[in-house]
Amino acid sequence: MRRIGGHAVVLGASVAGLLAARVLSDAYERVTVVERDPLPETAENRRGVPQGRHAHVLLARGAQIVKELFPGLLDDLVAGGAPVVRDLTEMRFSPAGHRLCLRGHPAQAATYQASRPYLEGQVRARVRALPAVEVLDRCEVVGLVTTVARDRVTGVRVLRGALGVEEALGADLVLDATGRGGRAMAWLATIGYGQPPQEQLPIHLKYATRHLRLRPDALPGHKFVAVGAEPGRPTGLVLFAEEQDRWVLTLIGYDRHHPPAEPEAFLAFVEAVAPTDVLAAVRDAEPLDDVVVQRFPANVRRRYERLRRFPAGLLVFGDAICSTNPAYALGMSVAALQAAALQDSLVDGDRDLARRFFRAAAKPVDMAWQLAVGADLALPQVQGPRPLPVRVINAYVNRVLTAAERDPAVAEHFLRVASLQDPARRLFRPSTALRVVLGSLRRRLPGPAIDTTTRVPSAVHAPEEEVTSALGKPRTTAP
Repeated sequence: MRRIGGHAVVLGASVAGLLAARVLSDAYERVTVVERDPLPETAENRRGVPQGRHAHVLLARGAQIVKELFPGLLDDLVAGGAPVVRDLTEMRFSPAGHRLCLRGHPAQAATYQASRPYLEGQVRARVRALPAVEVLDRCEVVGLVTTVARDRVTGVRVLRGALGVEEALGADLVLDATGRGGRAMAWLATIGYGQPPQEQLPIHLKYATRHLRLRPDALPGHKFVAVGAEPGRPTGLVLFAEEQDRWVLTLIGYDRHHPPAEPEAFLAFVEAVAPTDVLAAVRDAEPLDDVVVQRFPANVRRRYERLRRFPAGLLVFGDAICSTNPAYALGMSVAALQAAALQDSLVDGDRDLARRFFRAAAKPVDMAWQLAVGADLALPQVQGPRPLPVRVINAYVNRVLTAAERDPAVAEHFLRVASLQDPARRLFRPSTALRVVLGSLRRRLPGPAIDTTTRVPSAVHAPEEEVTSALGKPRTTAP
């Protein structure tokens, strides 16, 4: 990639900011990453990433992009003890009350189960090793620097060091990756720009996490267990292996069904959700830390791609664009997809970069938004508009999951969509639609799983275009 500028500044040294810095290092002579927190040298939790204590998974598509940006990183994660799911039978996945039928063969793309601090620490070390990149921690950003006409951002004002001395960092590009609570919207208002339209779906989610050491062979053959919420039970859990021979257990609950922090009540919550063998494994496990809790009030999406005016020299990235229900583990992988969109956008230079990037990033964000909002709206505990297309699609997805209980081909198609490898419309292809119909009919009858060699008539069709438009508009607030 050719150089298109002298200096880029990335605000935020979390996973999203680090991925963006890696991409920008190919296009700018220098990249400076600015972070408010003191950054640890090892895999430790930090104040600015409270969600890092909870379960995180690098989904298959995200892992593919990380591998391209940092060759050898995934192998090093595994060498350092991070488990990896390479065979589908190593997973037990029960979304919305349906236990997926997963065949025993290598997955088309692996899922990596490094803890969030471990993964972030490994990425950070590689970014710091790039000759063009400097990482400044203990450095708080207080505002933007612009031209007199305020048509271009030319840097940021920061308070640096223990004394908080203010200085300006000049930049050809400033990229805000400070997360869901980032200040880009306030800064835009300060320099005379409108706010992006915002979509929001309140879900009132709370999740609680504890790390455990399971006894050997407590769950033989399995590295990952997930039990999703369903209409009659708006609670769920994930339990999976991480590095250092430990497991992470995260409980979720919507509205008035929140998981508790007290150890005994925490275990009682597990009893109401977990399969028998999983419950036994948790009961026999050694707790490694205290229960920590986190609240997630709403899915939020900011439609920067719809703004008609936006200053040159500024981009917004990661959760600052879209933040979805953490129960679906989309965040890090969506950040990786945004990094790929940024990489593609930089090929054509910095002219009109913001418009081109926001449009490119909207595509993977659409995928994540549809998955998260569609699944949340399937729960009656979530309050939000459910127009006819949403109800029809959710009814069809329920039939997909019903078929996936017996048909491993449908189960794999669903997993590829859930891991962002395929768009949601993949589930509406004629070949999959026929399997879904057959699976719904055969659920009432005893017998083996559906033969995966079934031939599909070309006359079977489904409304693929509905998937890309119907699930993205639960509530919109205009600027």
